[in-house]
Amino acid sequence: MKITAIELYHVSIPLKETFWPTWIPGYPQTHNRFTLIKIVTDEGIEGYSAGAAMGTEREGLGDLLGGYLLGSDPTDIDRVQALLKQAGILGWRNFWIEPACWDIIGKKEGKPVYELLGGKARPIEVYCSTGEMHPAEKRAEEILRIKEMGYRTAKLRVKNHELKDDIALIETIRKRVGDFSLGVDANQGWLVSIVDKVPAWDLDRAKRFSDACYDNAIQWLEEPLDSRDYDGNAALKKYSRVKISGAELNYGWDEIKIMFEKDCFDIYQPDAMFAGGIAQVKQVIDACHKHDRLYTPHTWTNGIGFYVNWNMVLSDPENMLPLEYPFEPPSWIPQYRDGIIAPILPENGYLKPFTQPGLGFTIDQRMLRKYGKRFFKITESGLKWKVIKEKGLKTALEIKKRKEAAN
Repeated sequence: MKITAIELYHVSIPLKETFWPTWIPGYPQTHNRFTLIKIVTDEGIEGYSAGAAMGTEREGLGDLLGGYLLGSDPTDIDRVQALLKQAGILGWRNFWIEPACWDIIGKKEGKPVYELLGGKARPIEVYCSTGEMHPAEKRAEEILRIKEMGYRTAKLRVKNHELKDDIALIETIRKRVGDFSLGVDANQGWLVSIVDKVPAWDLDRAKRFSDACYDNAIQWLEEPLDSRDYDGNAALKKYSRVKISGAELNYGWDEIKIMFEKDCFDIYQPDAMFAGGIAQVKQVIDACHKHDRLYTPHTWTNGIGFYVNWNMVLSDPENMLPLEYPFEPPSWIPQYRDGIIAPILPENGYLKPFTQPGLGFTIDQRMLRKYGKRFFKITESGLKWKVIKEKGLKTALEIKKRKEAAN
């Protein structure tokens, strides 16, 4: 099997209400935007994946990918991983593309991707992951409504300038919601300040907040320090009486293996759309078993990204942790989060397993036409003519000969 065509789309789904993501303080998000890739093989199988986007920043990605992926075997994941890593040296993280190849493999084998990885169909508990900073009393009321919907766990966000205000927030919410499982995300792992400036936490602040989390029966503290502060995270994990989690957007196994060596976290949460694709996240899951650590992924991208990480949880039959379910009404809700696929809807805090071959979703072509715009398409013959035009016939033939010899 080989890749014979690649298509790229800008997808922009308008939100009914403005979303104010805590991880970009002060930034009004009015659309759910992502780059959709469609990979087609010589057997007519199509694979899809989608990378989160701020806008149209990947406009030139197609010209880069064509030379790397066309003619390659999508079932040779090691080779795909190597090519995407090479294509990312000059800028873009490209591992979000790799799941499209797993989508192809699953469809060819007639199995969901999680089965290919050793998993089986089973219901998965989800936790409600909020995405905004709200006043404590307002957030407490929202958590009580979430509890009524059947969720057993929710995650809060903190992003105040003063530590005392972050502590006051979780104290107030705990008193109001009572016996309900809560986690807290500090969003310090990859601090962004393109609008509002917020302070970066140091180890002392992280320790003091972890003490407050313990005092308020918080189950885990997420990303309290820079994600590449390996020594700081290791020191905090050793000190903290609540579980410390991280590694959601680190650059794959190359970085995460250092975290295991230094024992940075209790819970590892790599998102396959950023942290190395499916193959490298599977390495993390295996390492968690070896080192007696826990795994549950970050899923704040889009519906397709959620499916990819859902497959990763299903691939591990021993994993009983709830899966992150991004939900911040009225702005970030399934209709807009999932967009060009059927909305992912839990029942009483659980998701029923899917059994569809591949990654498990189907692109709604009507919705893609409505919200998406194809900005690139290339085929094998198109690439050949492009190379001939740019390099000349003689050089193009020499390149073809060398690539064939290398493969």
